[in-house]
Amino acid sequence: MKIYGVALLAGCYLLGKLMGDVLGIWIGVDGNVGGVGFAMALLILVNTYLQNRKLIDPPTESGLLFWSAMYIPIVVAMSATQNVKAALTGGWVALLVGVFATLACFLLVPVLSKIGKAPSENS
Repeated sequence: MKIYGVALLAGCYLLGKLMGDVLGIWIGVDGNVGGVGFAMALLILVNTYLQNRKLIDPPTESGLLFWSAMYIPIVVAMSATQNVKAALTGGWVALLVGVFATLACFLLVPVLSKIGKAPSENS
């Protein structure tokens, strides 16, 4: 039932794009701000929610896993369409945001590594 994975991916993409457009308007930028990231976060949250509540059957779950794995190349392709020249000429703000996001990811590695461990491993 990979079609459900496609529907979930499309829904997350459209909602993420809408959120990015709204954020761009809100902060006064003429463009989408973080739409791809919002879409990825939504896909992860919805997929986890459905799995935890056991609301999906195994064929549907395999479709979701397939499209979750396919989402990374899709994100790379969508990111390639962003205006890189404007980001580079944007000055220090773009650089600071990139540095901040990278540092936040490094700081979250220990937290995320504890999430996947079994309770006996945490002791």
